[in-house]
Amino acid sequence: MAIPRQLPNAITVARIPLAVVFFVLLLLGGTYGEPDPVLRWVAGALFILAISTDWVDGYLARKYDIVSDFGKLWDPIADKLLTGAGFIGLAILGEVNWWIVAIILVREWGITVHRLMIVNEHVVAAAWMGKLKTAVQAVALGWALLPLHLLIGLQPWTLVTAVLMVVVLVLTVASGIDYIVAQVRGARAKA
Repeated sequence: MAIPRQLPNAITVARIPLAVVFFVLLLLGGTYGEPDPVLRWVAGALFILAISTDWVDGYLARKYDIVSDFGKLWDPIADKLLTGAGFIGLAILGEVNWWIVAIILVREWGITVHRLMIVNEHVVAAAWMGKLKTAVQAVALGWALLPLHLLIGLQPWTLVTAVLMVVVLVLTVASGIDYIVAQVRGARAKA
């Protein structure tokens, strides 16, 4: 069965408006102390659906050999918009510390800006550590966004959320260092 060549790219681009809708629903749903958990469930489910499309578009592009420079560039940007919306929303709601979010966003957008600056030279695809970081961010955010405290209690939910955010922070910084080292090595090899 043939699929349209632009389907993976269309899925990638669809994550961008989904990030906006998710962010609005998250803020409307409020924090764990708010009386309306329904919007929070919807926001969490929408995030999980949207971040899952990252795997789908990559799978389709590889399986049907339609990997494109557009996809290599825009896939991580769409991911960062979605995960960034999650981190910022959780910080606004007071559920994740701003300093953690700031470090994560500086790394995420710093590397994205670098990718955009060198796009005319070459497109940098995500390395394995960056992909692992994104997967762990997806799991951590999925956990933190869903109002699971209603099922397991606030203390266990808060503890697991805190541990997951520390793991995300460590992986985010480590993958950022890995990216910088790879770029410096690549630049030296060209010289």
